[in-house]
Amino acid sequence: MKKKIIFVVSLLFGLMFINAGLNKFFNYMPIPDDLPENMVKLMNAFMEISWLMPLVGFAEILGGLLFVIPKTKALGAIVIFPVMIGILLTNIISAPSGLPIALTLFAINLWVIYENRDKYSVLIK
Repeated sequence: MKKKIIFVVSLLFGLMFINAGLNKFFNYMPIPDDLPENMVKLMNAFMEISWLMPLVGFAEILGGLLFVIPKTKALGAIVIFPVMIGILLTNIISAPSGLPIALTLFAINLWVIYENRDKYSVLIK
C-alpha cells in the first residue's frame, strides 16, 4: 500500500512539473486576472531574459519525467530542487496566496531527497 501511495504522489508531483514546463514553451494556461501587480512585474522581468524561461521549463520537464520513474526519482528530486526553491521564494515574497501549494510541493521534494539520501552519499564523498 505504501508503494502505491508513493507512486501516486510522485506521479502527481512529476505531472505538475511537466505541465508547468510545457506551459513555458506553449503558453496554453491563461494568466489569472487577479495576479498581484508585483507578480506581473516579476514575470515581465523574467520574460526580458530570453533564455531563462526555456531553461526553467526544460528543467521542470526533465525533473518531472525523472521524478515519475521510480529508478530515477532521486535524480529528478535534485533536478527540481533549485526550481522548487525559486517557486517557494516567489510565493513567499510576491504571491503569498500560493504558499500552501508551494510548501506542500517543497515538502514532497525534501521527503524524496531524504528517502534517497544514501544515493547522494557518493556525490558527497
